[in-house]
Amino acid sequence: MKTSLQFRLSQHLALTPQLQQSIRLLQLSTLELNQEIEQALVENPLLEREDDPLSTAMRVASDGAIVSGSGSTSAGDSADGARATAEGDGGPEGAQAGTLDGGGADGFDGSEGYNDWGSPGRADRDDDDTGPLNWASVTPTLAEHLRSQLSVTQASARDRALVEMLIEALDEQGYLTSSVDEVCAMCPAEAQVETDDVQAALALLQSFDPPGVGARSPAECLRLQLDLMRRAAAAADWPAIDLARRIVSEHLPLLAARDFIKLRKLLDTTDDDLRAAHQLIRGLNPHPGVGFGGSSADYVVPDIFVRRKGTRWVAQLNPDVMPRLRVNPAYAAAVKAERKADRSKEGQATWSTRLQEARWLIRNMQQRFDTILRVSQAIVDRQSNFFSHGAVAMRPLVLREIADTVGLHESTISRVTSNKYMATPFGVFELKYFFGSHVATETGGAASSTAIRALIKQLIGAEDPKNPLSDSRLAELLGEQGIVVARRTVAKYREALKIAPVAMRKSL
Repeated sequence: MKTSLQFRLSQHLALTPQLQQSIRLLQLSTLELNQEIEQALVENPLLEREDDPLSTAMRVASDGAIVSGSGSTSAGDSADGARATAEGDGGPEGAQAGTLDGGGADGFDGSEGYNDWGSPGRADRDDDDTGPLNWASVTPTLAEHLRSQLSVTQASARDRALVEMLIEALDEQGYLTSSVDEVCAMCPAEAQVETDDVQAALALLQSFDPPGVGARSPAECLRLQLDLMRRAAAAADWPAIDLARRIVSEHLPLLAARDFIKLRKLLDTTDDDLRAAHQLIRGLNPHPGVGFGGSSADYVVPDIFVRRKGTRWVAQLNPDVMPRLRVNPAYAAAVKAERKADRSKEGQATWSTRLQEARWLIRNMQQRFDTILRVSQAIVDRQSNFFSHGAVAMRPLVLREIADTVGLHESTISRVTSNKYMATPFGVFELKYFFGSHVATETGGAASSTAIRALIKQLIGAEDPKNPLSDSRLAELLGEQGIVVARRTVAKYREALKIAPVAMRKSL
């Protein structure tokens, strides 16, 4: 056996902790980023918010005088000076230049760089001045709404208890999920509750608002609403209401299938009367419990605003999602002094590590927002027609095109466009919305799938309800505009838009 030496040349990519953090921050949403920042603020005492209310809080001096926190210490003065320097250099751009180049390779001076960047003016904002997006629209639950009506009735204690049991048996849509016999079985034997008692309590519950609550089926829910409508309507409107009541009671499956020809024969009525009854049924609410629940609405906070400047659309970062972080000047000066003194203490390495982590976090956050802005501006430049004319003017776009423009990898563009939102004149959209596949045209060009879906929605919106457009006809109309699309492709796009097929869209 011979021993030999072999030389091999290999190349591999080593992800440094700083690069790993940069990649992780880039793919986080705004909510996840705020959670990451809060965790960093708790774990690293050298890191703090620029707009921390404690930094400008009023304090009582030893002589009893009230002074501000910013004016009582030299650290506060240095922080104010650094803030003014950064803002005087041109906002975030000036802060970036001072941050990345200042401080040296082995140390960090809290008064020279990384002091602040982000949205100007947030430090002057009142903490109690919450915007409309922070308001919670609290509505009572369905059970609370029904109990409030029960409390003003003159029912006996026995009937109130039965109605309470029925309220507890309602589902989220307001339907009674238990039968009358099951409710009777749940009552204690000594109460001697009979079926008629539960029926009376159910009738009382069904008289409450919203109309149709306590129904055991969709047909009963619609019938209850029609009965209430009949009691409040004039005698001239009773025939249409009675016909609608007959339809929901006996022929609701035919109405769901839109088989109007068979309905007209079974009911022995005219098209005008059937049309009037159908219109009444369409105005009813099959889910009376929807709209209650007490949950607050969820809002999407955009990361990018798009505004017109002259003849060009420009992307701008949302200042409210940009945190203002800094390294505590007092702690940074102490660490620097210890390093100059060359004191080899066990805790010195820990504080130096904390300082480096704070520097990395601030730098990577700044890089994150800079990358988002670059990618967003590249998207805006290529989809400028969308911002002027809407989704019908969307052009095909792939990640590779944006990656070549900004000089980044496709995976980086994918991370940037995930869970990031852009506010446009036509609404708030995720950045991935502006990317669409190519569909060939007769002229040899390509059309965006997003634009085709918008055209399909536009064509269906303008169709005759009595003679709706089929998928084949939609494909022909798109072909007349130079877009070659198969019928099955039109069907796929229509289903993605949650538009019913032609048979379900037909009306009298």
